[in-house]
Amino acid sequence: MALRLGDILLERKAITPEQLKLAISEQQKTGEMLGQVLIKMGLVNEKEMLQVLAEQQGIPFLDLKETKIDEGVIKKVPAKFAWHYKIMPINIDGNVLTVAISDPFDMWPLDDLETNLGYRVEKVLATSHGILEAIKNYYGVGADTIDKILADEPAKTGEEKVEVSEKVEDLEKMAETASVIKLVNQILQEAIKDRATDIHIEHFGNELKLRYRIDGVLYDKQVSGNIRYLSPAIVSRIKVMSGLDIVERRLPQDGRAKVKIGQDEYELRISTVPTLYGENIVIRILPTVMLFSISGLGMAKNDLELLEALIKKPNGIIFVTGPTGSGKTTTLYACLSRLNTRERKIVTIEDPIEYELKGVSQTQINTKINLTFARMLRSMLRHDPDVMMVGEVRDFETAEITIQTALTGHLVFSTLHTNDAASGITRLLNIGIEAYLIASSVEAFMAQRLVRVVCDKCKESYQISDIVMGQFRDIKAKGAIDKKLTTYRGKGCKACNNTGYKGRTGIYEILPVNEEIRKLISQKSSSDMIKEKAVERGMRTLRQDGWNKILEGITTPEEVMRVTQTE
Repeated sequence: MALRLGDILLERKAITPEQLKLAISEQQKTGEMLGQVLIKMGLVNEKEMLQVLAEQQGIPFLDLKETKIDEGVIKKVPAKFAWHYKIMPINIDGNVLTVAISDPFDMWPLDDLETNLGYRVEKVLATSHGILEAIKNYYGVGADTIDKILADEPAKTGEEKVEVSEKVEDLEKMAETASVIKLVNQILQEAIKDRATDIHIEHFGNELKLRYRIDGVLYDKQVSGNIRYLSPAIVSRIKVMSGLDIVERRLPQDGRAKVKIGQDEYELRISTVPTLYGENIVIRILPTVMLFSISGLGMAKNDLELLEALIKKPNGIIFVTGPTGSGKTTTLYACLSRLNTRERKIVTIEDPIEYELKGVSQTQINTKINLTFARMLRSMLRHDPDVMMVGEVRDFETAEITIQTALTGHLVFSTLHTNDAASGITRLLNIGIEAYLIASSVEAFMAQRLVRVVCDKCKESYQISDIVMGQFRDIKAKGAIDKKLTTYRGKGCKACNNTGYKGRTGIYEILPVNEEIRKLISQKSSSDMIKEKAVERGMRTLRQDGWNKILEGITTPEEVMRVTQTE
């Protein structure tokens, strides 16, 4: 005779007799299964309960994260069945289909599967969360919605798949249908859940790829191969959301939209570009509310104190340098937030405005009507600002007016696209700015990069290899590195999507323009010579700052090498 559920739990010491008594009392009131009551009361978790039920019922229990499922099995069971019944196909052996379920007492889904698919169905147990994650991983984002949309289309002859009509009126109608709206929403929700900053929807031949950028790295997202047939509808829906022209497919377009996911609102920046096989779309996801703090940038104590001193200066220019996506805008916003008081007027000229800063006058340039950085700079000076931010110095005219603004008693923040701090000087000289103007107006150049942070949940210690140590031989940070050193890396877990990293922090290189550096600038010395002198005077390079973060277990050598050049 099989033991009762409560007896097994008591035998395993998963619950106490008092807890069982309370649960039975609650069960009598609600009429629910004892297992459901125990889970709701928080006395056992779902995995423990299912393992006990598996033992009681004589059914295997599977951890789906550790289970490899053949692609052929997935093709035999349509996504709509998996999503509707919340089951995961595991194996097919002849006429027997094995599926994972989370409720061993719910038999009608299995009966429906036998009726619709023609297999004899056997069951194993798995957690409901594990089943949902497996469905997403194997079938892809929105697979059930894709199947439903295609099923509603009139079938064509043979094995040829249905192509969504590309007539303008049909596209407009399709973009507003509930199913397409749901599919796009599922893509957005999944991206936000995964902490993605960008969504890439790309056409490659007879394939539509979906990729998410997470912590600065692009990852392929599993999607149904049938999604390619819905490409025009997906593109049209995104265009409708962002107020773009759905008819125009030959020219790039840029738009924006706001969406609400749960209690949070997000700003979407949408960019489309025509390619050989169709329009590619990139959606940047920005929270509408951001708290910017200098102390949260990840700077070392010395660098933080130096930056604090620089932004207290009454005038001059502070340039932040680095490639696109290195966190320059976040650093500038953090500086502006620190200076944002009632006594100061702060104005910005940006392309585009990334985040709204309360109490700051922000203007977005528009080249279509000749509203350029240079033109806005001239106009902004008449508004009596104390602090200004110029999104980027791209040309001689903008650089010249920016320098004149600093020389007339304003504190100015701006960015340059250079690899390190010293190269910012070379960049300004190449634009056409005189060396003496750079020397007299610029207070500092600050280069930065973003590196991924080791996941706290799966962090493990390890010894740095000799090969990796060789990459950092010339770094003089926290003593010699000729001896064997131990640091940390992530093994990969559910919390970090098995990447070993979760979140990002900055590494920095701050070059203050002191008297010695001013002399070298006036003499038009090379950036290497200027950098060497700055290091002599205590500047920590990007790699040195990165090495310190490696020793502190914040990031890994591979990450620092990925984002910095050899010194």
